[in-house]
Amino acid sequence: MTGIEPMRPAGGTVHVLAVKPSDITARARAAAQVAKENAAAVDAEGRFPREAFAEIRKQRLLGIMVPAALEGDGASLAEIVDVCYLLGQACASTALIYAMHQIKMACIVRHARGSATLEQILRRIAREQWLMASSTTEGNAGGNVRSSEAAVERQDDRVTLERKATVISYAVEADGIVTTARRSAEAAASDQILLVLSKADYTLERLQVWDTLGMRGTHSEGFTLRAAAPAEQVLEEPYERIHAQTMVPYAHLLWGSVWAGIAAAAAGKAQAFVRQAMRQSGGQLPPGAAHFTQAASSLRTLRGVLSSALRSYEAAMHDEKAVTSLEFQAMITLTKVQASELAVATVLSAVRACGLSGYRNDTEFSIGRHLRDVLSAPLMINNDRILANLATTSLMTPLPGSIGG
Repeated sequence: MTGIEPMRPAGGTVHVLAVKPSDITARARAAAQVAKENAAAVDAEGRFPREAFAEIRKQRLLGIMVPAALEGDGASLAEIVDVCYLLGQACASTALIYAMHQIKMACIVRHARGSATLEQILRRIAREQWLMASSTTEGNAGGNVRSSEAAVERQDDRVTLERKATVISYAVEADGIVTTARRSAEAAASDQILLVLSKADYTLERLQVWDTLGMRGTHSEGFTLRAAAPAEQVLEEPYERIHAQTMVPYAHLLWGSVWAGIAAAAAGKAQAFVRQAMRQSGGQLPPGAAHFTQAASSLRTLRGVLSSALRSYEAAMHDEKAVTSLEFQAMITLTKVQASELAVATVLSAVRACGLSGYRNDTEFSIGRHLRDVLSAPLMINNDRILANLATTSLMTPLPGSIGG
């Protein structure tokens, strides 16, 4: 796979026999088929997509980013982007959980600095197919992931932590959690570390449940997280650098790919509806045909935004000066805003293309679940917060003097 692929019409059940370990595309499609078959039940019951993740584990997709030397596939970012896109077309909750897991994997893989302890954890993730959850929000900080209230406490070679996390998606189902925290009780809220925990290292006390309009299967509940772990499980790299170099770019590219997948699924349904309506009317276009054109156009733009951002990050990801520049950080952050808004626009156009058949929940062209899921996109790290935070940077950045400049 070499970046986001075009949407494909739904086919029959996929049966994968003797799939080569390096054939990530085939493995992802097998997992996506199982996710698709169970997506409606996951949404209706508001439950974790267990069937999909059983297949994801069977296809050994959780450790694909782990280097081959540590028993993984050494998959590229472009390959993982495509897996998220394929899963997004099948089940949004499955795809978003998978994306969040891979974002944390990127942070560990790219910033472990040869730590024997962290490398052993990576081996176990690849070998045992651990699913890692993310805990980056707490208390009054809300969506400000660059601020932590709770601090780690160090004693000899151990660290302890207690934090009230407003959201830890799929925490109960995860095999481990990667969490931010203040470096010490005396440190500023922005002086953060990243701590990798296995399930044996922590306990969870539920604070709030998850009953939402969409993305119901992510189980993004609130918990008090109490942890005690070896100090070696703290990444040496300051979280400030991890955040800028890895966390933000991976998050916005992988989330965006999930949303693009949802948009592609909705556009695919709109296309099928318009084609059927034309066949039934002797070739006459239905009233909503123009809205399918709009859906296809906005989906194309969305894929272009993500492909461009992916290429830019791949060119800069190993150059600390380039990847932390104001220009790159503004671009990759605004990618989230653009991708989320375009995904919503695409799905809304698809609904209008299908008319009542798309609005209803009991037709083959129903787009209700896709619409409810994609409406979460502008709210995950709220777009208004992002735009407000970037206002000063935007004022300091010169406007381009040409189309190519």
